[in-house]
Amino acid sequence: MALRLPPDDGARDRGIDDPTNTWIVHPLGRLLLGPAVRLGIGPNPVSLAGLACGAAAAAAFYRWHDPRWATLGFLLATLWLVLDGLDGMIARATGSASDFGRLLDGLCDHAVFVLLYVSLASSLGTAAAWGLAVSAGAVHAVQASLFEGERIRYHRRIGADPRGDADAPAQHRLTRLYESVAHLPDRWAASFDRCLRTASDRGAVVVAYGGRARPPLRLLALLSNNVRILTLYAACLAGAPRLFWWVELGPMTLVAATGLLWHRQVQRALAVGLERTGA
Repeated sequence: MALRLPPDDGARDRGIDDPTNTWIVHPLGRLLLGPAVRLGIGPNPVSLAGLACGAAAAAAFYRWHDPRWATLGFLLATLWLVLDGLDGMIARATGSASDFGRLLDGLCDHAVFVLLYVSLASSLGTAAAWGLAVSAGAVHAVQASLFEGERIRYHRRIGADPRGDADAPAQHRLTRLYESVAHLPDRWAASFDRCLRTASDRGAVVVAYGGRARPPLRLLALLSNNVRILTLYAACLAGAPRLFWWVELGPMTLVAATGLLWHRQVQRALAVGLERTGA
């Protein structure tokens, strides 16, 4: 019997999403969506509840030497991932999305990982561990912001919205500052956005872009929070939590650079083709 994908609100292209989101995290979030809306729970309290789960996960991972505590930390972190998706579902379902909500959601995400890093570094208790944690944390923050920017840009385009990201800046000053890293590649994306905006057959360009851009975006999905939590859990079970930070510094940085350059190459090739044909 063929597997049937669970329903969703259409906010994401499953073709570029992490499989654990498609089959576990988002279906669990959708189970909670109806009760949350009926109870009048807004997205921001859900973001804060997710932060609380992340803090509890960090406390559990402090005892990573014991697989039972590491597993509890993993389960609590998974619950955070569910709530992290649920807040956006509630915002879209109730029309309550806001600049501040985006800022709070992003800050909660980063705060959870800060707590996880502090917990692990504290449990290891060496200057080398703290130095590794700080370095990996800084790299993670840049990777995560760039990854989110690429996802937003991709979904905007396949939705046939050719506006440049800068055409609708966030009203909240702190939100604009927070999102500035995600918009760093905008200058290299502008030429394709202009071509998309003026294309005579915009639908065909969107289809071509979606087909070519999906592979690099799938690669960038390896930078998702889900993959990071799984990597952290595996490193703890292996008795070497430092491996998690080394993966962030090495392989994940390579994934980020490769995915960004690949996506830029796709954009550039399409833009050149459109300019040559005058389409």
